[in-house]
Amino acid sequence: MSLPRSRFISCLLAGACVLAAPAVAWAQGYPERPVKLVIPFAPGGATDILGRLLATAMAERLGQPMVVENRPGAGTVVAASLVAKAPADGYTLLLGANTTLTMNPAIRTNLPYDPVRSFTPIGMVADMGLLLVAHNDVQGNSLKDIVAQAKAAPDKFSYGSYGTGSSVHFGAEMLKTTAGFPMMHVPFNGSSPNLTALMGGQVQLAVDTVVASTPLIKAGKIKPIAVLSPQRLTLLPNVPTVAESGYPGFDMGSWFAFVGPAGLPAPVQKKLEKALADTMASAEFKKKLVDIGMTPAWGNGDALRARIERELPLMRAVAARADIRVD
Repeated sequence: MSLPRSRFISCLLAGACVLAAPAVAWAQGYPERPVKLVIPFAPGGATDILGRLLATAMAERLGQPMVVENRPGAGTVVAASLVAKAPADGYTLLLGANTTLTMNPAIRTNLPYDPVRSFTPIGMVADMGLLLVAHNDVQGNSLKDIVAQAKAAPDKFSYGSYGTGSSVHFGAEMLKTTAGFPMMHVPFNGSSPNLTALMGGQVQLAVDTVVASTPLIKAGKIKPIAVLSPQRLTLLPNVPTVAESGYPGFDMGSWFAFVGPAGLPAPVQKKLEKALADTMASAEFKKKLVDIGMTPAWGNGDALRARIERELPLMRAVAARADIRVD
C-alpha cells in the first residue's frame, strides 16, 4: 500500500533531520581535540612568528590547543594543497598569504587548488609592509635619485627578491612599470640570502619585508629608499612611501589570512570566525603584531573573499606585463 504524497514527503524530511542531527550536534561541540594550523613558510620567519602568536591566542578562546605545523615549499603551494584536501571538520587550518590566494593563481597554470572554491574564508589577520632598500654605496637616498640613475644607465641596477612570484617580486615589477625604470630581477630563496646578497653588493637594490629589513637598516648595513604600502611604517616612520615619492596611488604589500578547507560546517566556521575576531580585538595582541612589524587588519570571511576576488585580476595583469610564470 502506497503512502499519501504529503505523508511520504514528511517521512523523508524526518529521516533527513535524524541523519543531520548528529552532524549538527558534533559541529556545535567543536573543537573536541587540538586544531592544526599549517604555516606555509619555514620556522623563524615573520609569518611563523605571526602564526605562533595566533595559535596561542586562538587556543585560549577555542578551549583546545592549536598546534603549528610548518609546511614550506613551492611558494606556499605545498601547505595550501594539504589544507585544501583535508577533511572539512575544522581541525586543519591554513595561515594563508596573498602569495597563496592571489599571486600563485596568476603565475601557475597547474595550481592544485582554487583560491576561492577550495577554501572556507575565516578572516583577515594582518598586513606586512614591503620596501625598496639599497646597498650603502648606491648614490642618492630617494626613489627619484634611483629612477634618474636607472634611466640614464639602463644596465646599472639589479634587484633581489626572496623568490619568483613572491609578493616582493610582484611589488618590484609594479614599481618598475609605475616609475618606468629598468632593473633586472635576481631571485633568492628567502629574505636572508636576498638581503645578504644586497649587503655583499651582488645586487644594488632589493625589495623585502619591513620585518627582515629593519634590523639591517638600523644597524647601518643597508639603506631604505621607499615603502611600497600607501602609509609609512611604524618601525620606519622617516622612510617615505612610493606614493609620497612622486607616484600617487601606489600600493603593494603582503597580507595574511585564516582559511579552512571548503565546506566547513556553518557552526564551525562561525566559532572560528568569532575566536579570530575576539583575538584581533585584543589591544595586547594588536601591540604584539605592531612590535614585530605587522599591521593588524581584521576582516571577516566575507571581507576576505571580497579581497581575493578584487585582487586576482590585478595580480594577473601584473604577471602578464612582467611575464612572471613558474610553470
